Amino acid sequence: MVDLRETPGKLVDAYGKNTERKGFFTDTSICIGCKACEVACKEWNEVPMDGDLEMLGSSYDNTGGLGANTWRHVAFVEQDQEQIEKARESGEKLVSLGMPSFGSPSDRAQNTAKNVGMPEFGSPGVRIKEKVDNPPNPDTPEFRWLMSSDVCKHCTYAGCLDVCPTGALYRTEYGTVVVQQDICNGCGTCVAGCPFGVIERRDSGTINTKAERADSRYAMDIKDENTANKCTLCYDRLVDDQMPACAQTCPTTSIKYGAHDEMVASAVERVTTMHEQGNTEAQLYGANPNDGVGGIGSVFLLLDDPEVYGLPPDPQVPTKDLPEMYKKVGIAAAGMLAAAATAFIGARKK
Repeated sequence: MVDLRETPGKLVDAYGKNTERKGFFTDTSICIGCKACEVACKEWNEVPMDGDLEMLGSSYDNTGGLGANTWRHVAFVEQDQEQIEKARESGEKLVSLGMPSFGSPSDRAQNTAKNVGMPEFGSPGVRIKEKVDNPPNPDTPEFRWLMSSDVCKHCTYAGCLDVCPTGALYRTEYGTVVVQQDICNGCGTCVAGCPFGVIERRDSGTINTKAERADSRYAMDIKDENTANKCTLCYDRLVDDQMPACAQTCPTTSIKYGAHDEMVASAVERVTTMHEQGNTEAQLYGANPNDGVGGIGSVFLLLDDPEVYGLPPDPQVPTKDLPEMYKKVGIAAAGMLAAAATAFIGARKK
């Protein structure tokens, strides 16, 4: 059966021998929620304001998720002791299923926060003396923040690209998926084709009508209105051998950029280290090339299940089932033709 999905693995055939897939590795364990990546993304790509700058009430957030006017989104998730213990129990089950093992309690006690990537902290006197260089970890056994900078996944099998009727979406020489606004007709088919809910059509940029916004402090010019918009992985920077704006701005290197294979290897090494230190809740997201989207270009290290971060646990590219669907349609059509022919022949015999 013919596979109707596009084949991003053939980048060399399309672009030449020096082509290499690029991507992100986002380590949420060292994200501090500063939103510098959000600001850098909007500044560089001239992404318009999303909403009216009012907090949602659910957390320190005014956008809520990715969309046409938010290409980077930092999630703030509050967890109490019960949720923390549940996350660690879930992680231990993953470890027992073949994830890297972790050491004895005595070994874990020797592995301090320094090895995990968090700052060291000692007695109150030491913390006061070194609070600038080594601020204390704010998490406690009873409470913690989960912070994660979400972005377009640039899937190996990109549903948005598969279903685009105009060819506005295309695979670049870096393995990323980019929208050509001058070709996009704003049909919105790609919106339904994305299993992550990333891509959207751009509206006027705020919840107010143009007339209401004309004299307000939120007035602005909106680029590429009524077309599909999403992260480009700063394609215009990549062609000049520059790092994407969000990764370059991140103060903790929570967002890492590089060759996709290197990012996956770095993610595997990182999660292995965390498991050895007893952080059983750490798990990778998007690093499995055999998942429903063939792996993603933006790999994540999470400290809880994907659903906690608003990510689908088992994303599936919608075009995956098209061959089987067409096969069943063909069988049904053949059956109808056979029935019609039988009825016609029977009627003539009478």
